[in-house]
Amino acid sequence: MFLKSTAFLILFAASIGCISSALATAEGPMHAIASHGEPALPADFEHLPYANPDAPKGGSISYGVVGTFDNLNPFILKSMRTTARGMWDPEFGHLTYESLMVRSRDEAFTLYGLLAESVEFDDDRTFIQFNINPLATWSDGEPVTADDVVFTFELLEEKGRPPFSRRLNRVEKMEKTGPLSVRFWLKEDAGREFPLILGISPILPAHATDAETFDRSTFEPPVTSGPYRIKAIQPGEKITFERREDYWARDLPVKRGLDNYDEISVEYFLSDSAQFEAFKKGVYDINPEGSPISWERAYDFPAIERGEIVKAVFENKLPAGMFGFVFNTRREKFEDKTLRKALAMLFDFEWVNRSLFNNAYKRTESYFQHSDLSSIGRPASDLERGLLAPFPDAVDKAVMDGTYHATRTNGSGRDRKVQREALRLLNEAGYRIEQGKLLDQADQPLLFEVMTQNEGQEKIALAYQRNLAALGIDLSIHTVDDAQYQRRSQNYDYDMIIKAYPASLSPGTEQVWRWGSQSRDIEGTFNYAGAAEPAIDAMIDAMLEARSQEAFVAAVRAFDRVLVSGYYVVPLYYLPGQRVAYRSKLEHPAVTPIYGYVLPTWWDKTASQ
Repeated sequence: MFLKSTAFLILFAASIGCISSALATAEGPMHAIASHGEPALPADFEHLPYANPDAPKGGSISYGVVGTFDNLNPFILKSMRTTARGMWDPEFGHLTYESLMVRSRDEAFTLYGLLAESVEFDDDRTFIQFNINPLATWSDGEPVTADDVVFTFELLEEKGRPPFSRRLNRVEKMEKTGPLSVRFWLKEDAGREFPLILGISPILPAHATDAETFDRSTFEPPVTSGPYRIKAIQPGEKITFERREDYWARDLPVKRGLDNYDEISVEYFLSDSAQFEAFKKGVYDINPEGSPISWERAYDFPAIERGEIVKAVFENKLPAGMFGFVFNTRREKFEDKTLRKALAMLFDFEWVNRSLFNNAYKRTESYFQHSDLSSIGRPASDLERGLLAPFPDAVDKAVMDGTYHATRTNGSGRDRKVQREALRLLNEAGYRIEQGKLLDQADQPLLFEVMTQNEGQEKIALAYQRNLAALGIDLSIHTVDDAQYQRRSQNYDYDMIIKAYPASLSPGTEQVWRWGSQSRDIEGTFNYAGAAEPAIDAMIDAMLEARSQEAFVAAVRAFDRVLVSGYYVVPLYYLPGQRVAYRSKLEHPAVTPIYGYVLPTWWDKTASQ
C-alpha cells in the first residue's frame, strides 16, 4: 500500500520532540550540497564550467545504440533494460524526466538545484528538505508540487525497480512541510551520501500518472518536466524527441548551454557491425569507440577522407573501473574462492594484449584503477587496517601490504610457471587432472559457460577458453541476442558473464546494488557476482558514513582490497582516454570536466549558419 503523508504525521507525532533538536543545527536554504567538503560553485554561478552558455540552439543529432526497446517507462522492473534511450539517460541526457537536483560533472559528487531551487539539511544530515522551484511545471502546464514528490517516492517504493524501489528504506519519515517543500527524516544508518541520492531521484506527476498500471510496459508518451517531448516512435527501431520551447528551466544556471538541439533521435541496430556500417553511411552522428584496433584501422572510409567526420580523444580524471569475466558465485562450483583465484590466474593478458590489440591496453587490477582511491601499490593505512580488523581473512596479505598485482605471464599464451601455480591452487580446491580433464572430488569435469553479447566479447572469451583448455578445463561460449542477454543478466541465469563496473570519484550507495548482501537475491540488481560478504557490507557502510576525505579514501581503498581479494572477477583491461568519432557539424565545449565529455553540452554548428 502507498504510504500516506497524514498517516505518517500521526505515526511519528510522538517522535517529533526527539528529532526537533536537529533543527537547531540546520543550515538555511542552500543552492547545492556536496558529498564531502563544500560545493565548488557559489550561489550566484551563471553556468556549469564545462557548458558553453552561448552555444546556438537548433539543428539535430542522432545517436546509435545496439539493441531494441519495448517501453517508455525507465523506472519499472519489466523491460528495465529495454526502455527507450533518452527517457532517463545518464549518457544522452535525461530528456523527458527530471530529478530534484543535478550533478556537476566537474566535481566528485555535488548537486545543484533543478526541480528543487534550494535544499536544507543539518550538519549530521539527519534530514534533508527539498524546496521546489515555483517556476517548475509539467509539460501539460500544471505546476510541480510537494505532492508530486511524495507520490513519486511512494509509487516507486511499491512498483518501481531497484534502486528506486529501495530509496525509502533509509527514510524514517517523509513529510510534506509546505505546498512546495518535502522533508525526509533519515534513519541513523542512512549515510552521509544518501541525501544526495534522494536529490537525483526522478519525480513524476501525480495528476498524470496511473498508479494502477504503472508497472506495465507502455508506448504512451508521458507527461514530464524535462526539456524534450516525444515526437515519433518506431517501436524497437527509433525514437525521436523534439525540444520544448516552453521548457520551464531553460534559463536556470544548470541548464545554460545544455539541451541545444531542436531534435534528438536514437537509432537501434541489431549488432555492433551493423551499427558501425550505419555510422559510416551517415545514419547517426556520434560514435564512441572502445576498441583501439578499430580506432586505428576501421576509420578509413570516404567520410573521414572528406573531413565529414572528426576523430577526437578526450582525457578525463576518472578511475578506470573494472572490466572482466564475472563469476556467478550463486553457482555451487564458484563458491570456492581458491578456485576463482586459480581461474583468474589463467587469463593471459600479455598474450591477448600483444596478439589482439597491439599492446594498446593496460591491465586492470583495481576497481578504482588509476586513481587515488585504488589500493594497488599502496600498503594499507592504519585507518584501513582498523576497518578491516574484524575481518582477518577478508584481504590477502599481498593485497594488504600493497605488493599484489594481477598475474603477469611471459606472453607466450602458455606460461608453464603460471600454469603450475594455478594447478597447485586447483589441487588445493580439490581438483586433479586425469586423462587431460580437470576433475573434482566426485570425478566430475570442471566445465562452465560464459555468456557473451557481441563479437568483441566472444573474441576475448575464445582466448580465455584456450588458456583454460591447457589444464583440462572446459569453457563453452554462448553468444546470445540482446533481449536474451538482458533477460538472463536480470535473472542471473549464467555461469560467467563479461561486465564493466564503471567507477567514479564518489563511490557510494550504488555499491550496495553491485556488491551488497541485500542485493544478491533481488532480481534486476547489478550484483552480477552474487557477492554476499560481511566484510564487503562493512566497507560500504564505512564509505557511506565517512565524514572526512581521509576517512572516505581509507574506506574506499579497504573496500577495493576486499573485492580484489575475493576474486569475483577475472580482470581484463582498460584504455586511457575517451575516443569519439563525430560528424563535423557537431561542436563541443573547450573544457572537458573530470568525468569526461558531456553529450548534452554539445551543439549543432549549422544551427547558427
